Amino acid sequence: GQQAQTDGIGSAPRFLAYNQHNPNEGNVLVCSEVDGGCYELVTFSLTNTGSVTDGKRGSCMGPACFIGRNRFAVLDRSTRQIVIKNLDNETTKRVQPPVPTVDGMFDGGASGRLILRADDRAILFECQSRRVLNEINAPKMKNIIWSPDGSKVAILCKFGVIIADRQLDQLCCITDTVRIKSGAWDASPTGGTANEVFVYTTLHHVKYVLATGDTGTIRTLDTPIYAQMVMKDSLFCLDREARAKVVSIDTTEAQFKLALSKKQYGKVMHMVKHSRLCGRAIVGYLQSKGFPEVALHFVREPKTRFRLALACGNIDAAIECALLIENQGESKDGGRETWGQLGGEALRQGNHQVVEMSYQKTKDFDRLSFLYLITGDTPKLQKMLKISNMRGDIMGRYHNALFLGDAAERVKVLEESGNLPLAFISATLHGLEADAERIQVAIETNGGSVEGLLENVDMSNKKAGCLLQPPTPIMKETKWPTKEVEKTTLENFEGGNEYIEDEVVQNAVDMTQNGGWDDAVIDNEPKATSGLDAAFDDLDLGDDDLGDWDDDLDLGDDMADESKEIDEMAEMSNMGTDSGFASPEAGRAPAACWSDNSSHAAVHVAAGGTAKAMQLLNRQIAVSDFDVLKNAMIGSYLGSMMSMPGVPGSSSLTVPLLANDSAGHPGSDSLPRTSLKMKNLINGIRTGYRFFQGGKFNDAKATFTAVLIDIPLVVTDNRSEATEVKEMLEICREYITAIRIKGVISENASNPARCTELSAYFTHCNLQPAHLLLALRSAMGTAFKFKNFISAASFARRLLELPDMSSERNADLRVKATKVLQKSEQMARNEHELNYDESSAFRIDCKNFLPIYSGGDSIKCSFCGSEYDASMKNQVCLTCTFCTVGVNTIGLVTGS
Repeated sequence: GQQAQTDGIGSAPRFLAYNQHNPNEGNVLVCSEVDGGCYELVTFSLTNTGSVTDGKRGSCMGPACFIGRNRFAVLDRSTRQIVIKNLDNETTKRVQPPVPTVDGMFDGGASGRLILRADDRAILFECQSRRVLNEINAPKMKNIIWSPDGSKVAILCKFGVIIADRQLDQLCCITDTVRIKSGAWDASPTGGTANEVFVYTTLHHVKYVLATGDTGTIRTLDTPIYAQMVMKDSLFCLDREARAKVVSIDTTEAQFKLALSKKQYGKVMHMVKHSRLCGRAIVGYLQSKGFPEVALHFVREPKTRFRLALACGNIDAAIECALLIENQGESKDGGRETWGQLGGEALRQGNHQVVEMSYQKTKDFDRLSFLYLITGDTPKLQKMLKISNMRGDIMGRYHNALFLGDAAERVKVLEESGNLPLAFISATLHGLEADAERIQVAIETNGGSVEGLLENVDMSNKKAGCLLQPPTPIMKETKWPTKEVEKTTLENFEGGNEYIEDEVVQNAVDMTQNGGWDDAVIDNEPKATSGLDAAFDDLDLGDDDLGDWDDDLDLGDDMADESKEIDEMAEMSNMGTDSGFASPEAGRAPAACWSDNSSHAAVHVAAGGTAKAMQLLNRQIAVSDFDVLKNAMIGSYLGSMMSMPGVPGSSSLTVPLLANDSAGHPGSDSLPRTSLKMKNLINGIRTGYRFFQGGKFNDAKATFTAVLIDIPLVVTDNRSEATEVKEMLEICREYITAIRIKGVISENASNPARCTELSAYFTHCNLQPAHLLLALRSAMGTAFKFKNFISAASFARRLLELPDMSSERNADLRVKATKVLQKSEQMARNEHELNYDESSAFRIDCKNFLPIYSGGDSIKCSFCGSEYDASMKNQVCLTCTFCTVGVNTIGLVTGS
């Protein structure tokens, strides 16, 4: 085709931006920094006989970029505004940037998006909505390069590279000691490296970086180059004279690290066997990433191989290396350190045979004796006693005799070592009379005496002279029981043989047809027709393209992933992950199951989740003062566990107490037993009744309050129990209110009107019939005393209507009530005006003790149901003393 002439811009370095949003024609923006910055828009046809139109020019600051099919954006030099223009170079919109210090602008990776450079920051900006989608710290940012599928972006800084996703969330950041010149994403259609490996150049090196943060050097350079595209083993670039060049590169190391990070273990083992990967760097990398079993295939040097074998727990390989080191005589200490390390790892795995061999190699007789003790190998322990005797090891003999429980041998060792007093005491305590007499003679022969030797020994205890005998082993095992597993792909070197190289990719796109720049993503979806593109482009929804609709519905992953990338390693990677060792699933702790199986606060307290329990209580019944519930919560926690003593020398065993294990262990559906039961509440109610009947109002109030405190932490088993708990809650509320009114009556004894009112309110508490009789008798007497005869007559009538009044024990009270009624009907007046209407239904304000008639405004306690006027909102209830008044909640939860 024809060649565009841009001589008017000058010979300064140019920035080129191609319009990837327009499939019908080619649009290129050529930018320069001459005269403070300028651009030229060149348009050409994509047909073979296409022509180039004259360029349209203008001034700008920094590079210009396309944001839609027929729109591009430039940064105004004077106002620092984002100017949006059409392909006729006409301004259609001006957008104020989010920060005034913007000095550069780059492609945002999607239609309508820009990446702005300001104050060492990269800002992802959407022009249509004028929103800042994200920003990232990017000091001295020079350029950005998007991956072919648009899923990742590389931000080139002066001394570093930042890899981010399409939402500008940072994936990794690497720094270099020299300036970054250029960079390009791998666009290879095969191999699985497309959009994953970013290759960048410095003054003398070509390097790579992965999204995981792994980096490496590919090759050195004689002269600087500027990377444009990476395809398989070729780097397409420009030199300083702008001449196109192709540089050969080897990205095997990058492919290896990428496959390892993606857990494509089949491909990893194939590369281990067929690629020339070596060196301390790759071995160190594998160790740092937790893959010493892969590094084990690279190394042949015995010491390094031994360390890798220990790191991956390969005892067989470690033994092989240890024997080789020992035979070669490379260790100064004769392999003692090597065998010691091997013994430590074998002991960790429970391989007692290897531990025994390592202790024998290092001649660590003390540890060897203890090994035989804990494994129950008594015959070998007896051999160790003979060996220590042959070696003249006094302490070894005594320890082995102690492990064997051989008291006679211990006495003999003490006697031969010159500790005759200790030998005499030991022989006497263990009943070795012949030995004790012989040792006594020896002591007296040497001028000593045995008198007083046993005075400091406690002989009162029956255990004082018992034999210290180790437990007799019942079962003996050479190894700790383990589960047999197959070798993983990473451990099995032969697994790489199953890999088959397949270079044929389905639906591959011919590079020659599309110029080779669009092959990084293989798209099997049919392209939209040019007519549709034109129709959508002519539909102007404002002054800008809406373009990328899927940006408003961000599902986390880039939608370009729907066009599946073909990976010839897929079969092997699946084989590698499937054949990996899956350890048996560990059982869950009971406390964790309890928390998941219930929303009751008591269950969470029993599980130790005090914070969650407090949150539940606050949500369900608006508890605000948890100090009141402290003792009840501690009791619920302690009552759900049982402590049992363990074997001597070990800690106690904590055993959970389950509520639903009558038919067998419930497994993950377990629930705890709680210390507070229905019978505790019933006993408390009965005790409160007795105190109330006997006139011990303070004790009765304390008892009913204690029941109120326990109710939130009682778990019911069925619906009838739940109903019963709520009835007991109402009983406690009514009796506590009645007792509080009784106290206020005593305080207002000198106020006849108030005293009569309170006595009347007292009779409207929902009390048991026997207690209501006492309340009506007291109210009748108070009203008659203060000459409030109408109220007295009312109380007398209600008293006479009670069923209990017909019994003989209440005959005197019946006669008295009849006389009060007759006298009150004769007087028929109240001496005082009372705030009391017996004919109207009302509730009692539990703070001011005034009636709240039907239709009156009131608020309730979410737990006990006590009513108050609006002045008590968000204050602690005076009845239950721990819940907030006026909060609308779900109410008391009783079942698990």
